[in-house]
Amino acid sequence: MKPESEASYLINQRRSANYKPNIWKNDFLDQSLISKYDGDEYRKLSEKLIEEVKIYISAETKDLVAKLELIDSVRKLGLANHFEKEIKEALDSIAAIESDNLGTRDDLYGTALHFKILRQHGYKVSQDIFGRFMDEKGTLENRHFAHLKGMLELFEASNLGFEGEDILDEAKASLTLALRDSGHICYPDSNLSRDVIHSLELPSHRRVQWFDVKWQINAYEKDICRVNATLLELAKLNFNMVQAHLQKDLREASKWWANLGIADNLKFARDRLVECFACAVGVAFEPEYSSFRICLTKVINLVLIIDDVYDIYGSEEELKHFTNAVDRSQLPECMKMCFQVLYNTTCEIAHEIEKENGWNQVLPQLTKVWADFCKALLVEAEWYNKSHIPTLEEYLRNGCNSSSVSILLVHSFFFITHEGTKEMADFLHKNEDLLYNLSLIVRLNNDLGTSAAEQERGDSPSSIVCYMREVNTSEEIARKNIKGMIDNAWKKVNGKCFTTNQVPFPSSFMNNATNMARVAHSLYKDGDGFGDQEKGPRTHILSLLFQPLVN
Repeated sequence: MKPESEASYLINQRRSANYKPNIWKNDFLDQSLISKYDGDEYRKLSEKLIEEVKIYISAETKDLVAKLELIDSVRKLGLANHFEKEIKEALDSIAAIESDNLGTRDDLYGTALHFKILRQHGYKVSQDIFGRFMDEKGTLENRHFAHLKGMLELFEASNLGFEGEDILDEAKASLTLALRDSGHICYPDSNLSRDVIHSLELPSHRRVQWFDVKWQINAYEKDICRVNATLLELAKLNFNMVQAHLQKDLREASKWWANLGIADNLKFARDRLVECFACAVGVAFEPEYSSFRICLTKVINLVLIIDDVYDIYGSEEELKHFTNAVDRSQLPECMKMCFQVLYNTTCEIAHEIEKENGWNQVLPQLTKVWADFCKALLVEAEWYNKSHIPTLEEYLRNGCNSSSVSILLVHSFFFITHEGTKEMADFLHKNEDLLYNLSLIVRLNNDLGTSAAEQERGDSPSSIVCYMREVNTSEEIARKNIKGMIDNAWKKVNGKCFTTNQVPFPSSFMNNATNMARVAHSLYKDGDGFGDQEKGPRTHILSLLFQPLVN
């Protein structure tokens, strides 16, 4: 076959995922990314309210449950970053007072709240404090099933469990069934009932905190006695001020994407800059992370495009050239363009990191994780071309690289930490278990959300297909077991992140790392959050980035 005939044949044979055009038009972004909440008057009001709330958190009180509820509210309302010192001092006092006698308190709600908050903040607290509430079989005593508030708090606490914490495992299993059967799901006629539904849909530990702030503010407004009025006023103002800052970041990221001018040449790929930015916000929403957030938006955008190059567009031979970065003359123009944009953007990011954080030789580290990602995508493309269904173990071993978590983690590490950190750039090698389990959570959530559409268009197999084939079972059972694997991975992540002597990194980095897993839960909860913009992400993004709260 002549070269021009072969090229024509390839064009005709290229697959399509039939992704719809981007719904976020430049005119809409230009008109909508404007906010009045970046003015000095709002900053001054925020500073005043913050000082008032600091007094509330630091005030001495004998009602420790009320203090814990205040700290819990501060976190749920997206304000914890303003009160880190005050929260630590308060929890140091509570941990010292309660460490000896907490297990004797016959208060399921207070005990569960205490356990949850102390563990969230890295304090050593044992599951044994719940032993008093269990019967001789190790299950929750029947009398506690009458107290919905305590049940719900224990359910939330159980999601912070480690491997081997059987009391929490048993509590989670029994409470999941009890809360579902309590009637509150069918009749959400109270604030507590709505909390139950919200928690069963996705526990707070697995939610992106900033994505949930508006829901929490609305919930507190409906039950105003649960929260201090000053705190609620600050939460609303803070949301609007952060949103104004995020809008500036999105404008900058949008300009970068528009200036590249390549979207029209990549009709086969997902054009999802705004969704990519929302994911970056989920990883790090705080205003001080602007540079990191914009960088991560670029990285996630490139991950999507290159994933589509491998999944949809490239022939096996072209993908080998792309992966090896040799003889790029054999690639079609759009793939050459993708490679050049990836190379240029990675060089620019490496230069920015070295300039801002003092690191040296960042580019080889970034290049390596991109290369590993492309190699994993090539393996999946080869499976597709050979109609090969791998074993589940084989799929997951490769799928953790194709999840792109290692790319995001390395960029986060260099942006969040500074040169001189004891753990140097080979931190992935030293923390393979953390990387694997975070990658597993992302990979499996992705599969749960996208597998049906991928099977329909004949893509390479997902973990669900691999499990069904290997065990010879139904899709329903396969999905249930995949969710169980996600639960187990979270226990291992919890064990790493909530045990302070195992974490050699700043807490901000560890929070960003776990947020990557949380973003996956949000993104794929209702299907393919990148592929179908109208199915759910659109409403969520409008609320998160475009619609301020009204006082």
